Amino acid sequence: MTGTDPMADRAANPAADRTVVITGLGVTSAFGRGEEALGRGLAASRAAFGPLGRFATDRYRTGVAAVLPGSPDLDEELRRVVDEACEQAGLSPAERAQAPLLLGRHADPAVARGPLAVQAKSAISDTAAALARPCGLLGAARTYTNACVAASTAVFEAAVRIRTGRQDRVVVSAGYLVDEDNFALFSAGRALAPDGVLRPFSAGRKGLLLGDGVGAVVLESARAVGAALDRAGLAPADIGYVNAHGTGTPANDSSESAALRLALGEAVDSTPVSSTKSLHGHALEASGMLELAVSLLVLRNGELPVNAGYSGPDDDCRLDLVLGSPRRVSPRHVLSLNAAFGGADTALVVSAP
Repeated sequence: MTGTDPMADRAANPAADRTVVITGLGVTSAFGRGEEALGRGLAASRAAFGPLGRFATDRYRTGVAAVLPGSPDLDEELRRVVDEACEQAGLSPAERAQAPLLLGRHADPAVARGPLAVQAKSAISDTAAALARPCGLLGAARTYTNACVAASTAVFEAAVRIRTGRQDRVVVSAGYLVDEDNFALFSAGRALAPDGVLRPFSAGRKGLLLGDGVGAVVLESARAVGAALDRAGLAPADIGYVNAHGTGTPANDSSESAALRLALGEAVDSTPVSSTKSLHGHALEASGMLELAVSLLVLRNGELPVNAGYSGPDDDCRLDLVLGSPRRVSPRHVLSLNAAFGGADTALVVSAP
């Protein structure tokens, strides 16, 4: 897990050399609840998109999204994944009580439509505190709403808090469930793919498709891990897979491809890349969390998910894309990228022990 500049960290705090490890994961996607459901969906290389039944879509650019059945409640889904991650990490009640919560969460559209007086009493930070209490956590340290980098920014802050000795353990969660307000917004902006297929880095790509995503991870100081992987010590060739932001919009994929080529240099031609949004949809504020879960599955299973929906090469997206079927490789280091409106970008490096 990458952090801030390691030399600056060491100067500020002698504990800054601490390695950060992910010890617990809980995740929900359109493929179902739990990491096994997500793993099976990625391995099958079949996109989870289908007709959207949560609301009428006849007025919009498409009627397709990747969603769970029925009408799941976001707060309930967040509680479930936080408990799942804490249980996987083996946290005792006392350890939970010392762990703060960082939350990347999509705002409730119903609150935004209410009177200003109601909005003033319904701060989104209150939803984080309301999640921390029943989960037995220390409290809500911060809530992120910065669009597609909300979750990955929260993970980055958690890693910095641990690396610099401010905390031994932090729980990070994020969630978005497809709702009509944002569906209408992206449709009006002509960002949704009208052909109902998300084609990242592909010729003929026409836009993004939304998807449900909810997840949580437990980050801890790695007292039991001997050798720390220092971000500054990794060469581009060390990166064995890139889970790209890859929204399928013409501008995003071209600029992300150029940025990857600049950052990785010659190594980019032999670095496998895919955007799993083509399978599970774009989960907005939860994108970084859902795609971090995908990166962890890659490290555990050694199977790179496909870049689905591909319809041909584009000179602006010259990457080693994973196409056709999952590629069996066992990368030691995986790079997860996200970008958001306004120029905010995040890059998380996760490594096998």
